[in-house]
Amino acid sequence: MDSGSVAFLREILAETGWLERARELGLALRATRSPGGLLLVGTPDDEPWHLTAHLADEARLSGLAQLTPTLVRWDPPPGAPAHLSVGLDRLERAARGETLFVLSEERAPVPLLERVDDARRTGATILAIEGGDRELAGLAHDAIAVPRDGLITFDGAQHLVSAAAGELEQRPRLRDRLARLLDKVSGPQIAD
Repeated sequence: MDSGSVAFLREILAETGWLERARELGLALRATRSPGGLLLVGTPDDEPWHLTAHLADEARLSGLAQLTPTLVRWDPPPGAPAHLSVGLDRLERAARGETLFVLSEERAPVPLLERVDDARRTGATILAIEGGDRELAGLAHDAIAVPRDGLITFDGAQHLVSAAAGELEQRPRLRDRLARLLDKVSGPQIAD
């Protein structure tokens, strides 16, 4: 998805709450303390190659080295290059200041949930984009659920979050902050 497509998607989703959630998760990804400390893992059948590439681009373009991801694979082949040979054992060494970003469109397998729980106990921040998996969402510090019949696809959610992670922060003006506060305090607008 190119930047024009992401901009179009943002325009369509402007009033849905998706952009705010993507920004929140993107900001949480930026809290990773060091390059390589952002660990991306998927399921055995769906490793997050695409998101790994997008986050690497965002890290390079934004100058935010902490967004440089480490792809964690279920079964890296022997002799694979170093950046493609990181296995699940890396999750055992996850530590405070690191982020484990889990992508699972289906229910996460039990071995993954166990490793996520272990990483959380050692102090790693757990983030997820998931397809309605309550167990994974319960382990995550922050998660976005992407329903199958929702406004956005699982792939689209990944694009929004990666783009949000690389956005250069612009502090909202006082007027914008007050407007958001008033919207939250007054509640939703109901049309007659």
